[in-house]
Formats: sequence, C-alpha cells, structure tokens
Amino acid sequence: MNVCFMSSRSTTPAPEEACTTFIAAAQLMLDPGTSESRRMQVEPQLVAQLPVLRALGVFNLFVLRDPALRALVDDELAALPGDRRSAA
Repeated sequence: MNVCFMSSRSTTPAPEEACTTFIAAAQLMLDPGTSESRRMQVEPQLVAQLPVLRALGVFNLFVLRDPALRALVDDELAALPGDRRSAA
C-alpha cells in the first residue's frame, strides 16, 4: 500500500483529515508488508490524530480490533491532557 501523508503542520487537522490520516496510518501499521522503519515514520502521524478523534467521540463508538494497535491507542489516549480515565 502506497499512502502519502501531508507534511507536518502545527495546526490541528480538520476532522475529515484526521479520520483519513488515522485510517491510512493504521492500515500501514497493520500491513505485514510494511517495513519497521516505515511503521516508525507512520506512528507519530497516527498518534497526532488522536486528540481530534477523541474530541469527535470516535473511540466511544468504535473499538479497534487489533490488540497491538488498540493498546498503542489506549496508551496514547491515556497520556493526553484531559484524559477522563486517569482521573478515576
């Protein structure tokens, strides 16, 4: 799979862009043909979308089925400021 990502920006991505980037990055990370170096490049792009996706309530509606990807996302979400789970 050949997916091009937009260059890094300091602004918050639009919801549509965040969803598209997250899905493309997740697909690359789950593709067995993706090299480890490419996964390392893609992971920060995936993680950068989490605040927008959390604000949209995506993770209240959908569950990631891949255990490793779910663990990564859960850990990153827990580390974000304002995480409700860490206040319990």
